[in-house]
Amino acid sequence: MTTILHLSVGLILAALTLETATRSAEIGLNIIAGAFGVVAVAAGLAIHRRSVLSWWLLLGWIPTIVGLWLTLY
Repeated sequence: MTTILHLSVGLILAALTLETATRSAEIGLNIIAGAFGVVAVAAGLAIHRRSVLSWWLLLGWIPTIVGLWLTLY
């Protein structure tokens, strides 16, 4: 789970550091980071033999929220 979250943080950093990126590319990278966050939470739930469909998947979107906040403000 932490390995996938590192990928998610890397995508957020890429959105922040790309000089030639347009605003839509930055937003797109942050949305992809959130999708990887959801996959990370689902993988953690599956590893611990919990139901993959749960409210915990909403935590996976935290990288998108933080990334958009850092990118847009």
